[in-house]
Amino acid sequence: MDIKQLKFLLALEETRHFGQAAARCNITQPTLSMRLRNLEEELDVVLVNRGQRFEGFTETGERVLAWARTLLAAHDGLFAEVAACRGQLVGNVRIGMVPLSSFNPTGCMQHLASVFPELTFSVSSLSSDEIIEGLANNQLDLGICYLDRVNRNYFAFFEAGSTQVGLLYDQRHFQFEGNEITWQAAAELPLGMITDGMHYRKSIDLSFHSRSLHPRAVLQSDSTFQLLQAVSAGFCCAVMPMDSGIETGDNHLAFMKLPDAGILTPLGIVMRATEPRSAIAEQCYAEARAFYQK
Repeated sequence: MDIKQLKFLLALEETRHFGQAAARCNITQPTLSMRLRNLEEELDVVLVNRGQRFEGFTETGERVLAWARTLLAAHDGLFAEVAACRGQLVGNVRIGMVPLSSFNPTGCMQHLASVFPELTFSVSSLSSDEIIEGLANNQLDLGICYLDRVNRNYFAFFEAGSTQVGLLYDQRHFQFEGNEITWQAAAELPLGMITDGMHYRKSIDLSFHSRSLHPRAVLQSDSTFQLLQAVSAGFCCAVMPMDSGIETGDNHLAFMKLPDAGILTPLGIVMRATEPRSAIAEQCYAEARAFYQK
């Protein structure tokens, strides 16, 4: 077994297509298939369900995938650690971030890039639980999530602010008087919502349900971009974070204030507190903390 075989396996998981996985790894499809079969023979298990095309992973394959992610994270962390010992910080900062909040990480990433110019950044949109799991498994370096489920024994974190929300709408399709709307009036509108299960969605649902209101979600999505497209098209309005720059660049989008509207749980930047922990995570966390708390 070698590290490339594990990379091929993860590429297949991400693309769900043999040809696309091979192209991503800069090899031919026959080579990819042969290397994966060699891995199966070495482990003496079947990892991939094959037909005329990729048909998913076997149950054993899913378990091996979990180990492959951990091993590759350790592999990348090892090289980052060695670079740090040479006085360099080189590699990719893997950040998991909840999809909706009054937090824009761009300024911090720009600062980190100026301090550590050889770093690159990957940002994944995940739930708070997924972020905590990713940090625990060393699949993420930093997390930006709500702090209510973060265990101080296993994670270091600092607060990065609270999230205030309002009703986002397109002025070409909806007109309102004043600059504030009641929750009752908002509940009567067609609304776009982030997918069930997200911390943000739970908080918004609580704001409605605590007032005995049951709004109609005409659209649910885990994509902020998709929700913005629907709002711009006039298909719906959406309860969105204020002060996040969501409406920037579109003169037609505007916010109405909602009374007592906010996510009670603070948002924070989180890092795994226990070893092994990459030098990238440690130094970026320390620099981010100084950046936000100066």
